[in-house]
Amino acid sequence: MKKFLKTYLPFTRAGMQSATAYRVNFLAWFMGDIMYCLVMYYVWRAVFASSGQSSFNGFTMTDMTVFLFISNITRYITESDGSYDVGEEIRDGNIAMRLIKPVSFDMTFLFTELGFKILTFLMIFVPMVIGVEIYKFIAFGKVMFHIGTFAAYMLSIVMSYLFSFYMNVCFGFMAFFLKNLWGFNMLKSSILRFLSGAVIPLAFMPEALRTTVATTMYAIRIVVRPGSRVMVNNEDCSDTVNSETGEMTKNVTVQPTGDNPYKITVRSQYCRENS
Repeated sequence: MKKFLKTYLPFTRAGMQSATAYRVNFLAWFMGDIMYCLVMYYVWRAVFASSGQSSFNGFTMTDMTVFLFISNITRYITESDGSYDVGEEIRDGNIAMRLIKPVSFDMTFLFTELGFKILTFLMIFVPMVIGVEIYKFIAFGKVMFHIGTFAAYMLSIVMSYLFSFYMNVCFGFMAFFLKNLWGFNMLKSSILRFLSGAVIPLAFMPEALRTTVATTMYAIRIVVRPGSRVMVNNEDCSDTVNSETGEMTKNVTVQPTGDNPYKITVRSQYCRENS
């Protein structure tokens, strides 16, 4: 681990130096993100005022304010520019030089981007989280910060960022086939922001679309006697049972809220049926 950090931490320092090399651009980006949050706040404030109701699709203006700022600071941290970086190196031909270096190709991009993310965390994430907590204290009259919930939130941010980074690196390889990756990348980002609920809450979407984008996959894994008959919600899954170990894995869809009942029935030779 020490050797690993010694190899890649210089890339993080380089990323921080690169982000602050043009201070006016960095400050303009910072102020632009703050202005975006304020613009969206006043847009939704106008929507609530025009509706004449204190609650809109289950959201009060206080709820919407918290949603806007939390969703945007989450987006700032989890979004990745890996597709831009990889695409530019492919277009310029510099990727050949990076590949012959005795370092991991993806780790160099990751640690370089982490330098920028550290600055984003310190200059945007921390002040906004503090501001949101102060706002909730003023609005609700009590401290609503919970360390366990915040720890789970931070863990989800780390996992989301890693997923976003590697997805964007893979997307960046499309530069081998496209002359300009910028348009496709903007389209991808717009679709992801909309379907993830970063633009508007999922509760405002039509029922069919909301159910589709909220559905996630969950892997059911059990071990039975080889040759057993396995039924999952009356669907025969016996062909997925490993003939030697008896392991069976099936991906099923689950909803993030509510009950997700699944009935698993196993029948083995010389044994009675179990559910």
